[in-house]
Amino acid sequence: MQIDKAGEFILDKIKSELPVHFYYHNATHAQDVHNAAKRLALGEGIDLAETTLLLTAALFHDSGFLCGLDDHESNSCKIAREHLPAFNYTDAHIAVVCDIIMATKIPQKPHNKLGEIICDADLDYLGRNDFFILSKRLFSELEITHKLKTEQEWDKQQVSFLKSHRYFTKTAIGLREAEKEKHLHIITERLI
Repeated sequence: MQIDKAGEFILDKIKSELPVHFYYHNATHAQDVHNAAKRLALGEGIDLAETTLLLTAALFHDSGFLCGLDDHESNSCKIAREHLPAFNYTDAHIAVVCDIIMATKIPQKPHNKLGEIICDADLDYLGRNDFFILSKRLFSELEITHKLKTEQEWDKQQVSFLKSHRYFTKTAIGLREAEKEKHLHIITERLI
């Protein structure tokens, strides 16, 4: 498997083909999820072969937005199945990559450790210092795609989401849970 070349390919494709109004779900987010998945895989003791498949899934997980807004996870798998054979991924490898990608579908319901890691990596920002910056980018994206109208509506959605969200891995809980709770408190206070 040539993960470096596959990653370079999909990041270039996202950068050149994704509509500009994707302020959040873009190549920067794919790289961010890749980096978080790498850190979490190390913390969870995942072996090199599985980590390679996990990191591939992280890079491809939102590429389906290239095909539109609906069911982007399935479209991400379609893109992975179409392009990963050129980078020496077998059908078995691609099946695992797609299984990992599908775990990111909201509401998240991972059924194995790699799925748990990708879910935690995808929402790593919820418990980071740059949460409000990234949250604003996501709001701007959703506003343009007609999913949201006001920042107050967004704050209400975020409170509901943050209250229901849970990290799956011990590593993510240790790294992000406390800060995520602080963000929830700040947004809740803003709504009062």
